[in-house]
Amino acid sequence: MFAVVYFGGKQYRLREKDEVDVEKLTTEAGKNFKINEVLLLGEEDGSSLKIGMPFVAGAHVECQVLAQGKAKKILVFKFQSKKHYHRSQGHRQPFTTIKVLKISAVGGKTASPKEEKAVMEAAKEEVKEVKAVKVAKPKVAKKPAAKKTPAKKTAK
Repeated sequence: MFAVVYFGGKQYRLREKDEVDVEKLTTEAGKNFKINEVLLLGEEDGSSLKIGMPFVAGAHVECQVLAQGKAKKILVFKFQSKKHYHRSQGHRQPFTTIKVLKISAVGGKTASPKEEKAVMEAAKEEVKEVKAVKVAKPKVAKKPAAKKTPAKKTAK
């Protein structure tokens, strides 16, 4: 079984026993926590799929914090030629390594195909209504066209 979760501003596809680096958490190493924002649940062979609207109700992923760390240093170098300007700065992004212990799909209501279709149709109708409304543009007074001077006739 796998789950797509929304966590730390990003989406991750997780399976049981996966170890993943995520954005830094304040949780200490060795502690367990749950991710309740599960967007999708499914089997590896594709036999069953539960899609949340936006989240799958009652589903959660249990994780354990393994370690806190910092990524490899990247160098930010600013330079302007002929101006005697250069700056060098380093950055190490903090991260947390987590291990997925269990993916649970505890009942709950998920979107049926009919409900998903109804929501999509409603969204399409809403878009059509927005497009149908004409926005009044402010009228701008037009300037009179400049008079053209007649071309000079040349003698042949």
